[in-house]
Amino acid sequence: MLSSFTQRLALLASAALMFGSPGFAQPAAPAPASDKRVFTPADFARFAPKTAFDMIVQVPGFTLRGADQERGLGQASENVLINGARIANKSGGAIAELQKLSAANVERIEIGDAAQLGVAGLSGQVANVVVKAGKKSSGQFEWRPEIRAHFATPFLLRGSASYSATTGPADYTLSIENGGGHGAFGGPVTIDDPLGNRIETRDQVLTSDFDQPKLSGRVKLDAPGSSVANLTASWSPYWYRLHDEDRRLRTDGDHRTRLTRQRQKGFVVDFNGDYEFALGPGRLKAIGLRHLEHEPAVTTQVTRFDSGAPDSGVRFSRDARIGETIGRLEYGWKSGKNDWQATLERADNRLEQVGRLFTLSPGGSFDELPFPEGSGIVAERRYEASATFSRPLSSKLDLQLVGGGEVSRLERVDGDLPARKFFRPKGSVTLGWRPAKGWDASFKLRRRVGQISFYDFLAQPNLSNDRENAGNPDLVPPQSWEVEGEVGREFGRWGKTRLKLYGRRIDDIIDIIPIGEEDEAIGNLPRATRIGLQSTSTVLFDPVGWKGAKLDLTIGLEKSRVRDPLTGEPREISGNQGRSIEAALRHDIPGSKIAWGLNANHRHGANSYFLSEIGRGTEGPVFASVYVEHKDVFGLTVRATAGNLLNARHRFERAVYAGRRERDPVLFVQKGDQLIGPIFNLSVRGNF
Repeated sequence: MLSSFTQRLALLASAALMFGSPGFAQPAAPAPASDKRVFTPADFARFAPKTAFDMIVQVPGFTLRGADQERGLGQASENVLINGARIANKSGGAIAELQKLSAANVERIEIGDAAQLGVAGLSGQVANVVVKAGKKSSGQFEWRPEIRAHFATPFLLRGSASYSATTGPADYTLSIENGGGHGAFGGPVTIDDPLGNRIETRDQVLTSDFDQPKLSGRVKLDAPGSSVANLTASWSPYWYRLHDEDRRLRTDGDHRTRLTRQRQKGFVVDFNGDYEFALGPGRLKAIGLRHLEHEPAVTTQVTRFDSGAPDSGVRFSRDARIGETIGRLEYGWKSGKNDWQATLERADNRLEQVGRLFTLSPGGSFDELPFPEGSGIVAERRYEASATFSRPLSSKLDLQLVGGGEVSRLERVDGDLPARKFFRPKGSVTLGWRPAKGWDASFKLRRRVGQISFYDFLAQPNLSNDRENAGNPDLVPPQSWEVEGEVGREFGRWGKTRLKLYGRRIDDIIDIIPIGEEDEAIGNLPRATRIGLQSTSTVLFDPVGWKGAKLDLTIGLEKSRVRDPLTGEPREISGNQGRSIEAALRHDIPGSKIAWGLNANHRHGANSYFLSEIGRGTEGPVFASVYVEHKDVFGLTVRATAGNLLNARHRFERAVYAGRRERDPVLFVQKGDQLIGPIFNLSVRGNF
């Protein structure tokens, strides 16, 4: 007799197939040209683009959106297609491919409504980058060193290079890059008692260096008939170093120095492959993905006392291995004006962690403590099935329906708790409307299942803040109802503007929850809401006589609400970003190869809430930079940027309680207002 888990899986698969019974296969009616904005390479000539990415970021009123960290491959979320197809992988997706695609090989960029495309998950405006047939061999490179005026080490080896060519039926790309960043801040930190009396003053300097080179290759093969195969592989080692040292002067005379160091040295390996071919009235696409990551990390904290008392210290080491394997089938076909797709996906995820905790002995050695809650194996097996139906309801209105769900089995493999099994429905309704020339609008209602981190199932000490998240074996993925509406208006030579309004009701929201009387952990709260708006505009100044100048402006506002698990009172979701503003002014001086620009951004977030503290950290209030660019220095594009011109600083404040914050008094208030300083960047880009 079949288990209920297997029965649900069979029901999902059959429902997906029944949802889309094919009729006679006929080509779908092409969308009228007026329904899309089409940009050719000539529209971007003034920017002297080297890659397709350089072109797409200059499309007026269009905001590039990277892929969400969805469960498995799931539905599309990246609002970019290449030759009408989604890049279904977790190695950077379409945006990463555009950074390797020469601008000379781009035929055009089409901006259209997602509901017309038949790609499940997309809404609003989507860019389709059409690549020229028989593209030429090309290479591109960029060197982007960065130097900070204070504290940080120079980052001189950041950059990338790639080469693409075609040999017979094979189209291949090889690339190498070094990403990451070197950051730092430093300055005073004050500790006051609840009455405002100074207890302690600290002078802190924190530096962090993250280097992540990546070697990758991609091969596209035009197989016999209309079959197409793709294979992508990448290897990325990384190194992370944190050095946090402060000098603590206390009013009681017990002065001390504390040093926290963290070291990580790991790697990430990804393999992605797909094969698509004609089958019956449609096409079948098989996708496979394998992700491996090794993340060993050691954090050591030592406090030395001026009094001559023995040093105190603690060390936490974590050796983690992460694995993900995904197999996915997609079958799509057309019948009249209808576009159908049925999908089935299996994903296996696994985390193996060995966590060890040590304390510094008076003799100077680190002695290991019992820490069984820091080690374990977490695994999930998940099946997902869905069906997508798309069709134009009129020449100006398009509909897309997605229905399906997932069944999953989640467990601590090494524990004595039974595995948990879940069934979660998901899907969406999307409408795209073009009421008049220059106007477009969309509406989307979606049921979504969110992502979780397996690290949260196990204990993870935070030595810098003297806090530990206990492991939570009862953690479950959040689920949400999401609704959003978006409207866009073109103003011809003046530019374009878009406005998106959205609301989300989230069940099992991820937040900090109490565990027992004294512990806390990442866990689920029953319900939360988010409402917000995002405005994206491009203003062109040519009509007022400022030739070659434009302003890109993005504004985001969000209000959230959740009931605090300790006080029972409503509050913002912990750490939620409530306000963001980004402005970019660029002027390409007519008749010259010179461009200059100004960039500024501001972000403001909500407090973070823990069992025994409330705090918030920001960097700002405004980051601003200015750059000058020459688009032909012996064929290269060279840009020099001076950043943080308005002296944005690292600021934080937290109130720490004597125990649980709903019942115990404030123990002390900690504040920091620390220097980041100017940041200087150079970019040298070219083709070969």
